[in-house]
Amino acid sequence: MNNVRLTAGLLLAPVLVLVAALARADDWPQWRGPKRDGHSKETGLLKAWPKDGPKLIWQVKDLGSGYSTPSVVGGRVYVFANKGLENEFVTALDANDGSLLWATRIAKVGNPEQQPNYPAARSSPTVDGAVLYALGSDGDLVSLDTATGKVRWRKSLRADFGGQPGTWAYAESPLVDGDMVVVTPGGAEATIVALNKNNGEAVWKCAVPGGARAGYSSIVVAEAGGVRQYVSYTGDGLVGVEAKTGRFLWRYGRTSGPQGMSILTPVVNDSLVYSANEPLGGAAVRIVVDGTAAKVDEVYRGMKLPRMIGGAVLIGGRLYGASGMALVCADFKTGEVKWSERSVAPGAVAYADGRLYLHGESGEVALVEATPDGYREHGRFTPPNPPDQRANRGEKAWAYPVIANGRLYVRDADSLWCYDLKAAAAGK
Repeated sequence: MNNVRLTAGLLLAPVLVLVAALARADDWPQWRGPKRDGHSKETGLLKAWPKDGPKLIWQVKDLGSGYSTPSVVGGRVYVFANKGLENEFVTALDANDGSLLWATRIAKVGNPEQQPNYPAARSSPTVDGAVLYALGSDGDLVSLDTATGKVRWRKSLRADFGGQPGTWAYAESPLVDGDMVVVTPGGAEATIVALNKNNGEAVWKCAVPGGARAGYSSIVVAEAGGVRQYVSYTGDGLVGVEAKTGRFLWRYGRTSGPQGMSILTPVVNDSLVYSANEPLGGAAVRIVVDGTAAKVDEVYRGMKLPRMIGGAVLIGGRLYGASGMALVCADFKTGEVKWSERSVAPGAVAYADGRLYLHGESGEVALVEATPDGYREHGRFTPPNPPDQRANRGEKAWAYPVIANGRLYVRDADSLWCYDLKAAAAGK
């Protein structure tokens, strides 16, 4: 697909641009939500689900392959997908019914000979007003107009910055911070870069000492000792750089893991940063700033902590996420495990209105109370008409759940479901 547009989409473009520019707090504009922490601020959502789950509003099939989580802004759903190995594209759908508005080809799929072999679109689009930023699996970073899908500018992390991705190519979702868009090309030349979001020109490049492959996580922001930092979980360790200048600050390598499996997005609170890797477990480090110098001290580390690729969320000082086949609650400051339960784990987790939304790798979806007092499940279901594609290829349901505008979005391979989280709540 290349800039396929519906007539209705073009007629509504001016209105939708205005809506996108005024994105609401209950939109989900980027990877893991408004603050990249897996949280939605919405309230008034269902506290329990009926047997078959919340009301299904629509399902889109033949969306394209991939593990990208949708972004939802201004009545539109933006998803990265691919068909074959030569056509990786960003798609805009109407949130009302899932109909196609436009699709823009970005490039080919990166590292097609990867082993284990799961070549596909991976990152989530980042929406900033009337502009969308997306990173293709082959390292093509593009800026698109949200109304039409037209390309505004393009950079290649491989060609322009000497980027070095890991085994499964690029999976990072771009961070937009002020006037900059920040990504991790990897390698020794420009391990992390900040670009002018309006034209793609480099603002700064950080060459991490010794270099580092790009990981599969996405950059988050940390504040410590009065210094604003970007934390990148690279394929060769956790790295902190000064946000303003790109100056290298610190590095922690005990959760880097084999094959650079740095997947779980770091969780940050005050000066504490949590990272995890399935084979090596989870760990928290504290950022210590002394003048212009910075370092990290390990606070705790363990195998029973959240460590799977489905991420973790921090709620009320407790960390929730999957560890092996269990959903785990742990104290964020100490690493003490409060409870561990089978649930539908392993899976990806998000949070809204006192509840955890868990999308299991099996395809099941569960609603779990976010409390340190014990595991309390309030419903689970399996979306209907699951894709044949995943079963045929031996893939798992790796896409994260999204909560936006009273709806739950669940993606699995070439299918996307939209559920009403408020439908049964009106009379209660």
